[in-house]
Amino acid sequence: MTTATVLLVFGRGVVAADDGYRLTTESVARTRAAVAYVRAHAAAFRRTADARVVFTGGWPHGPAGAPGPPPEFREGELMRALARAAGLDAYARSVAETRSRTTLQNLAHTVQDGLLGAAEFTPARPLGLVSHPWHLPRIRLLAGRVLGLAGAALLDVPVSGPDPVPARQERAARVACRLGYLGLRTPEALLRRERRLTRAAHRVGRLLGGR
Repeated sequence: MTTATVLLVFGRGVVAADDGYRLTTESVARTRAAVAYVRAHAAAFRRTADARVVFTGGWPHGPAGAPGPPPEFREGELMRALARAAGLDAYARSVAETRSRTTLQNLAHTVQDGLLGAAEFTPARPLGLVSHPWHLPRIRLLAGRVLGLAGAALLDVPVSGPDPVPARQERAARVACRLGYLGLRTPEALLRRERRLTRAAHRVGRLLGGR
């Protein structure tokens, strides 16, 4: 059975509370799924020199224009801290990407920051994607754009447990990604297109809201 010894864990939100910031229940579930996967494949992780787990996310659900959480309380950092508290360090090194607010940014910033190391991902040595089942098809689509990976070079590590996202909403998001990023193959070009699409969506929203 093929094992991924590099995992990319996608966050699902940070909540601001009176006593600081905490991960959502879904982000906790994704973190625990990553730790469980590493423990289940401990021998493979221990014998692979560049085995690692990358936790990615900044403040995805923060209001537009609002400052994110302070250092050490961003999504990727909180997930990494939770995983280390659960004993992840005994099996693999971990790193955090903390600038992202979207799935595309999760992938692009991870590449730009060099967090995947020098590993070359193949069907024999895939990149593991840790998220809820509804999210994984869109991650795969964007990973094809950002990383040039597809099929068996990507290994789904699905998270069990509820995470209610309307199926129609997620299908629309995948269609938008497929059409909006058509022909783009570098993180920089993809991020520029995302910024343009986001600005256009905000303009349309303001126009419709003014009716």
